[in-house]
Amino acid sequence: MPAGSAPVSDAAGYTVRAVAERLGIPTATLRSWNRRYDIGPPQDRPGKHRLYSERDIALLGQMVALIRDGATPAGAAASVRGPLPVRGDRITLLDAAFALDATAVSGLLAVHVRDYGVIATWDELCRPAFADIITRQDDGEGCIDVEHLLSWCITSIMHRTNPPPEKKAAPSTAVSDRAVSHTAVSDPAVSDTAAAPSVLLACTSGETHALPLEVLRAALAERGVGARMLGADVPTTALTDAIARHDDPASVVLWSQQESTALTSAVRACANAGARIFVGGPGWEEVILPETVHRVRSLTDAVDLLA
Repeated sequence: MPAGSAPVSDAAGYTVRAVAERLGIPTATLRSWNRRYDIGPPQDRPGKHRLYSERDIALLGQMVALIRDGATPAGAAASVRGPLPVRGDRITLLDAAFALDATAVSGLLAVHVRDYGVIATWDELCRPAFADIITRQDDGEGCIDVEHLLSWCITSIMHRTNPPPEKKAAPSTAVSDRAVSHTAVSDPAVSDTAAAPSVLLACTSGETHALPLEVLRAALAERGVGARMLGADVPTTALTDAIARHDDPASVVLWSQQESTALTSAVRACANAGARIFVGGPGWEEVILPETVHRVRSLTDAVDLLA
């Protein structure tokens, strides 16, 4: 792989050259599409490289396919982008959720993730929506069903829009604004997940709130980092078994929503197995932990530490 095609990992993005090589199109075409159709990184970064996200690359890949099938670049761009959603519009989302319209809720979430990414969708849309639901529950309104439907839709979208990174590159086609040619290219953005330390995501034994870990897994996938999701209510023995299945050192994220499930026994077991340990969730707030344990305070914090 050419030296210039590597992703700029410390900035969580890919250079225009890396993306051009990945998609098989000229860098001039990418810059043109970015300028004309606003697909790609923001253009207000004076003195900084424009870095493409996985979401940007996915949209560009869809443009490539549409142009290959005969669409114009302008038509392809309009098709893949669709209408731009209002960032953080929880009112529209809540209206759909309270109507128990899973299709509408999922559509709103998918478009928001597409245009703003996983972290912004979680922090600016989903968390405020849940806060409103909890407030209404505290006021005596029965809307646990709404909370559950919204949680299910979020999980579904995280799976659908951010699958685990693939380990092998697939051939793509070379595309310009004027012509289309078939050219196989390597994929510089594929993670070396087999060589990199593994990431395990697990709720402690007795903890059933796995949604934050679902979102974390999707946010890591958006950065090209694979994670093994063990889900809710994971026995401590299962954690140590999972760590032992791989020779590489593991980073383990233990989620606890309440103090009763913040099990220091799980922390000790993971430490004894040689894992690097991260804990997240309000359950850990009052728990005294070894200095070697990393507390994650936010989704952004977790992604930065693990990626």
